[in-house]
Amino acid sequence: MDPILALQAIAAGIVYVVTPGPATLAVLGLTAAHGRGRAVRFLVGHAVGDVTWAVLALAALVGASRIGPGLFQALGVACGLYLIVLGWRALTTKSDAEAPPVGADAPLRTGILFGLTNPKAYPFSLAMFGALAVQSQAGTMTFGHAAALLAAVSAGFVIGSAISIGWTGLPPVRRLFARFRVWIVRLTGVIFIAFGAKALADASGFVRAR
Repeated sequence: MDPILALQAIAAGIVYVVTPGPATLAVLGLTAAHGRGRAVRFLVGHAVGDVTWAVLALAALVGASRIGPGLFQALGVACGLYLIVLGWRALTTKSDAEAPPVGADAPLRTGILFGLTNPKAYPFSLAMFGALAVQSQAGTMTFGHAAALLAAVSAGFVIGSAISIGWTGLPPVRRLFARFRVWIVRLTGVIFIAFGAKALADASGFVRAR
């Protein structure tokens, strides 16, 4: 694969991970409250979902499969409800002692659910890999090319995860979280509920469009 294209694929993977969203908030809470270990497990789980959607997007580009739009409606509903439940739990905490960050009890499982129930993951991966394929000399996607792109983007996922864990584990960040723990957790809950409501609204809009 062309080195420039490989670097672009790595950069795309990094941007995908570090772009702020519910997962970033979860990593922030886990790292600041419990150290980097639980955040790593969360991101490993999240990577399972990311790579799954990346593989499905690449399979669609090489013509091996095609996912119907109905799946994204179901994912939007599942993701919305899941985020709202997590957000409500965080929002209704009453004290510092009762304010565990999202995913603290089961970071790996929570990360997997985050990754697999993200309704934007497949469209984003499809657009990203499609743009990278257009820039390639062949202009078409083969299985060998798809494997190389997947490896490069996965490397970007790893680098992006390391960046996220790095800055969220800095001493000033951890001290700030410890000082305002309950309020940060509650604010995270509000944001999760907002993301969940947006996912449900998108899913209902899709139904009306059909």
